[in-house]
Amino acid sequence: MSDLKPVANLLFEAGTLKATARTGWWMAGVRQPETVAEHSWRTSLIASIIAQMEGADPARAALLAVWHDTGETRTGDVNHLGKKYADGEADPRDIATDQVAGMPEGLAQAVNEIIGAYEAQDTLEAQCAKDADKLECMIQGIEYKSQGYENAQRWIDNSFGRVKTASGKAIAEALLSTGTLDWLREALGETP
Repeated sequence: MSDLKPVANLLFEAGTLKATARTGWWMAGVRQPETVAEHSWRTSLIASIIAQMEGADPARAALLAVWHDTGETRTGDVNHLGKKYADGEADPRDIATDQVAGMPEGLAQAVNEIIGAYEAQDTLEAQCAKDADKLECMIQGIEYKSQGYENAQRWIDNSFGRVKTASGKAIAEALLSTGTLDWLREALGETP
């Protein structure tokens, strides 16, 4: 077997996303926002749901979603405003190429293909993953707003407006009419 030290390096590098805060929420007043890793996990779950509803491959959509922000190990989470001032914003495909340097060729190709497919947005699975990214941000905004962060409404509205698939839009509508603890009330058999 070839040298797997580059694989080990990527796995340790990916772990930094567990401590990388999603910085846009600071503008909404959230002092300790969720991390990129937390965001990516729920994004993957949402992508699999949207893909199933859209007749796409749920596993492929989830795979694209779980990898979609891995470049942020190198750039940090640059919020939308910060990107306006970034000198030549880094292309996630270039970052991935650097991250997989030295890995076994087939594995490096696979990672580059995953990142490239997400960025190209030319498959239904990639579009489901992108919608999942927007929906996860919307859900997080709803949760933060329910915790008293009224400025999170901007993220809710912006995310809602960027969802493209029919299934993603239907889920977004359901989210807006569902309380963040409705699931708990229903699980306990409580009546509204």
